[in-house]
Amino acid sequence: MKGYKGHKNWVLGILFLSIFNFQFSICSAQVSNAGRSVFSFMSLPVSSRINALGGSNVSLSDGDISMGMCNPALLHANSHMVLQLNYSYYLPGTMFGSALYGHNFKEHNYFAVGLHYLDYGTMQYADKDGNLTGGSFGARDILVDVMYARQLHPCWKIGVTLKPVYSIYEAYSSFAIGADVGAHFQTKDSTFQMGLVLANIGWQLKGFYSDEGGSNHEMLPLNLQLGLTYRVKHAPLRFHMQIHNMQTWYLNYEWTSLDKSPTTGDYIPHDVKWYDMLFRHTIWSIEVVPKSERFYIALSYNHRRRAELNLIDQRSLAGFSLGAGVRIKQVRIAFALSQMTKSNFSYQAGITLDINSMLK
Repeated sequence: MKGYKGHKNWVLGILFLSIFNFQFSICSAQVSNAGRSVFSFMSLPVSSRINALGGSNVSLSDGDISMGMCNPALLHANSHMVLQLNYSYYLPGTMFGSALYGHNFKEHNYFAVGLHYLDYGTMQYADKDGNLTGGSFGARDILVDVMYARQLHPCWKIGVTLKPVYSIYEAYSSFAIGADVGAHFQTKDSTFQMGLVLANIGWQLKGFYSDEGGSNHEMLPLNLQLGLTYRVKHAPLRFHMQIHNMQTWYLNYEWTSLDKSPTTGDYIPHDVKWYDMLFRHTIWSIEVVPKSERFYIALSYNHRRRAELNLIDQRSLAGFSLGAGVRIKQVRIAFALSQMTKSNFSYQAGITLDINSMLK
């Protein structure tokens, strides 16, 4: 096919799959420690679009540059010279934002760089009884994404991301290197899309603390994900299903479901049913998107988020996310809403500038 050098692309594809299999095989140590990883902020949705789709989407490639942070293979020809800024409000006093920029090199080579920043605000020193002792300190996380994707065929793309991570909490700091490897497939009419990614492969190079063996090195939150997207041909609807954390079955914390013992009054854990655990691996979402793609409205349900954040004695919208976006010439504005805490909703807003079109 014109524009594609078949034999070179197939060699790249085979090399990519070999790397993917190798990386997956060396991650058994990470899998065995599932649920005890550092840098959990890496699982937060970095843009309003991703938040509206339930927190992750590895199969939708439509030109939104932020999707590359879920799967580098989702970088798109339309992400060339695109700048996106996102700001999130989770808790009072915290600040979470991201900035992304895309640039394509030659034909079918897509590149982007992104920065996430999470500031937990100012905290006061206190003793073990909660008495303030004077003074304050801060805590923050910083993540850089360096993404590259290659179009191997009109229907196939592969991608890789390099992810340096740095955190500092008061006098404790840590540095780690991670990586994502992903692939994307779509039919020629784009009615069906599928994505696969192995995210957050890596460990700390410098731990937060030292033990008898020296600096304690912990894993990143490994996540093997498969995503499916289907667009209805004769209706402005698009459906998504994401399967996450495929490398491990158990996603519950030790005290996910709680009840009190009638005799002692202590909390006792309850087993999570297999169908509940299965559902916790999935995220479901639906979008209203016209063919012009000038706007979208999205609604999603994340069952794991619902199971972990839902309140026993109070109604909440935990697990549900709602978002919308509109394109006005070379500018896109997006907004998302979700419930992460008992009394507050989390808000996320973003703006995307198509610098390439502005300069024409």
